[in-house]
Amino acid sequence: MPEYDAVTIGGGHNALVAAAYLARAGQRVLVLERLPTLGGAAVSQRPFAGHEARLSRYSYLVSLLPERIARDLGIDVELRTRRVAAYAPEGLLVDDDASSARTAASFEALTGSKEDHKQWLRFYGMTAAAARRLFPTLLEPVPARDEVRRLLTAVPGAWEALAERPLGDTLAERFGHGLVRGVISTDALIGTFARVDEPSLRQNACFAWHVMGGPWRVPVGGMGAITRALEEAATGAGADMRTGAEVLHVDGGDVTWRDDAGEHTVGARHVLSNVAPAVLARLRGRPDPAETGGEGCQTKVNMLLDRLPRLRSGAAPEDAFAGTFRLNEHESELAAAYDQAAAGALPEKPPAELYCHSLTDRSILGEHAPPDQQTLTLFGLHTPASLFRDDNDSARATMTERYLDALDEHLEDPIRSCLATDAHGRPCIEAKTPLDVERELGMPSGNIFHGDLGFPWTRRGGGWGVETDDPRILLCGAGALRGGGVSGIAGHNAAMAVLGS
Repeated sequence: MPEYDAVTIGGGHNALVAAAYLARAGQRVLVLERLPTLGGAAVSQRPFAGHEARLSRYSYLVSLLPERIARDLGIDVELRTRRVAAYAPEGLLVDDDASSARTAASFEALTGSKEDHKQWLRFYGMTAAAARRLFPTLLEPVPARDEVRRLLTAVPGAWEALAERPLGDTLAERFGHGLVRGVISTDALIGTFARVDEPSLRQNACFAWHVMGGPWRVPVGGMGAITRALEEAATGAGADMRTGAEVLHVDGGDVTWRDDAGEHTVGARHVLSNVAPAVLARLRGRPDPAETGGEGCQTKVNMLLDRLPRLRSGAAPEDAFAGTFRLNEHESELAAAYDQAAAGALPEKPPAELYCHSLTDRSILGEHAPPDQQTLTLFGLHTPASLFRDDNDSARATMTERYLDALDEHLEDPIRSCLATDAHGRPCIEAKTPLDVERELGMPSGNIFHGDLGFPWTRRGGGWGVETDDPRILLCGAGALRGGGVSGIAGHNAAMAVLGS
């Protein structure tokens, strides 16, 4: 008889969700995590010696975590809405309430017209209405494509804009200004190396995921607060957690793993894979699944500041950095960066998004932080893993300097002069390329989605979107059909597949 009902490969947030659901249902669950801590990319850490600040080092905002999962598992994590949604130093400021007079004035000053602001409200009204209908399906068996199309008929234009027509075409038709189009299109390019006008619609799938959950919110206490709550829910229900436990081989329901005490093999009725499908294939002794595709294409830069920099535009730093600060995101700049990266060169004017977690939640700085200290997180687009393979260290340093230089073009105070220093006198800044993410988190090519994102439906529908060719082995991570992002959805769906089998 198997020793466990379920064993998870990896201890990321999705594995913890699955473990909590299964353990609460009375199942014997073992979680095996290679790293010394649980959480995967959803963690908070202290990267700078001499400072208490706990940064969300990899993933940092939350939109897709369903309230239903939080209620089911008793997760009590506060997610705060940022009062500013977006700021571009060329003159665009969008409040959380995009209908505000300040937002309207910003659009008119930038574009010379009121039309783009009206279109913004219409467009995001449409996507919000579509999301309200589509989001609940993520915790149900996979719907068929025609079923989703019928579901969205009540929202005129939504199905065509999301699922049938390249997003770039829709934006060109609706919006007159290139910066407005660029700011919107970045939700289609986060972690996805694509153009917004691709007929493949890969960018549309990425965009759908980024608007489906509503506003992106700040987790109070950082991403680690979510992981800690999920770990408590799982262990409280009786799940067995092992860190420093590297899985070596999977053969059906038998899992071989290694820790400081040596190698072990356990049997389970179900194996839930929280690692990428390509990693699971190797553990099973099989070729990498070609259909996963996609390499990571983001660069992450984490900073701790003594103070926020003043802006040349005169905008208040507390406004500019509270929301998402848009750097080099005019549609022409996005296209130029893509073309350069596709040709094998690091982008000269790299697009990026920045935000300051501590303006919304100062708790991550610790009790003894100076009053002006702040965090700053940068997420760079269009930097695929292939650009770093020849010399990761050199390319990382080049990109870091280019990001800081690009930011300085809009600052009264050079960003380097605002950086705190650590206990050794070094600037408090770290950068992570896709190859760094691959090395540290085990994500092939640093792909944060474990492969290309797809739409959350299939042609015929059915199943939970977690199945493999072996009924004993299920996906419970970002590589599942409805994985990606900090959501817990893949973990929930894998648990439902186990409990319904």
